[in-house]
Amino acid sequence: MPKHDTPLLDQLESGPWPSFVTDLKRQAETKDECWDILGQLELSYKDKVTHWKHGGIVGVFGYGGGIIGRYSDVPDKFPGVAHFHTVRLNQPSSKFYSTDILLRICEMWERRGSGMTNFHGSTGDMVLLGTSTPQLEEIFWEATHDLKMDLGGSGGNLRTPSCCIGKARCEWSCYDTQAACYDITMTYQDELHRPAFPYKFKTKFSGCPNDCVAAGVRSDFSVIGNWRDDIRIDQAEVQEYIKGNSPPNAGAHAGRDWGAFDIQKEVIDLCPTNCMTMAGNDLKIDNSECTRCMHCINVMPKALRPGTDTGACILIGAKAPILDGAQMSTMIFPFVKMVPGEGDPPEGGFEDYKELLEKTWDWWMEEGKNRERIGESIQRIGLPTFLQIMEVEPIPQHVQEPRSNPYVFWKSEEVPGGFERDVKAYRARHAM
Repeated sequence: MPKHDTPLLDQLESGPWPSFVTDLKRQAETKDECWDILGQLELSYKDKVTHWKHGGIVGVFGYGGGIIGRYSDVPDKFPGVAHFHTVRLNQPSSKFYSTDILLRICEMWERRGSGMTNFHGSTGDMVLLGTSTPQLEEIFWEATHDLKMDLGGSGGNLRTPSCCIGKARCEWSCYDTQAACYDITMTYQDELHRPAFPYKFKTKFSGCPNDCVAAGVRSDFSVIGNWRDDIRIDQAEVQEYIKGNSPPNAGAHAGRDWGAFDIQKEVIDLCPTNCMTMAGNDLKIDNSECTRCMHCINVMPKALRPGTDTGACILIGAKAPILDGAQMSTMIFPFVKMVPGEGDPPEGGFEDYKELLEKTWDWWMEEGKNRERIGESIQRIGLPTFLQIMEVEPIPQHVQEPRSNPYVFWKSEEVPGGFERDVKAYRARHAM
């Protein structure tokens, strides 16, 4: 296959950083279709439009998701990418792979595809970039039977659940994120493989409020570890930090000596709710005002730890720009217990989570418009209505900005004597 002139792409190799163009050229030495990828991308840069067709559905038998169809709109110029489909493989929890399985995946993809991968996609999934339609069933068979890996999600369905490293390596994890991710993946196989939702739906699991998978800004149903009792304080260790015997972690001290540690300046004054004070030699925390920002715990990990009554809070509605622009999720359920079951999914645990998830789906599938994320449905219909459907009592944290709407509507049953007063007013208006 002839090489293509790529003067615009070549500029991306001129800087000090690694370039995907260099990687593609190296791969093209063994995979001819990669030359056509470079050629088509160069044409897109020149024309300032994509040259992938819109639409085109392709898949494997019995699955509606997991394969993303890619078709060139200039196949005569670039026959190697006339069809160049993407395959998503469902990653293991926390992305723990063995070197053996990685080598076997790469060998299969070199043999049946372009050899290019996206490791990982932002949703999760190991993304295998570029293969032809006749190879899809063969790839599916090898992935599921030989590699014991399933396809991930795509389209209007449950996207592949993902999680942080959890209790495997993190001391702050408030629940077993890996167990939750695996349980939900196995329980909702039908929702994952057979699109039936108005649009995509992502759920991600973070073990603590540090939110290392950024669930709060990247998923429709964020499950973020939390505790509902008090932060544990070791006052002796607090003094060790103050005296300089224990080096603080994170913040300004990471990688640079900024002088003696100042607990007032570097911890107490940076508390977003001002819930921390020093009473003599003791650190005091008003836990009723704590918003779980994790800053104090991150800076002084020997002195402070999360509480012991642990679970998760659930936030709903985050997404990247689609209809109404990017938005962060809203905290809907302040606390649920995340308890794994003894049996295998779907007979396993996490029942509180599953009940809320399915209740959310029922409402969204009834009210959501086509290609409307659940956060957009809530925005369109209104958070008060959604809270009422979810049977959640509104709290101040649900209010984005106070006193911005001059119209407040009360239901009769919410006002003492309201129903009787309405009846009297009605009779008076209609008196003969």
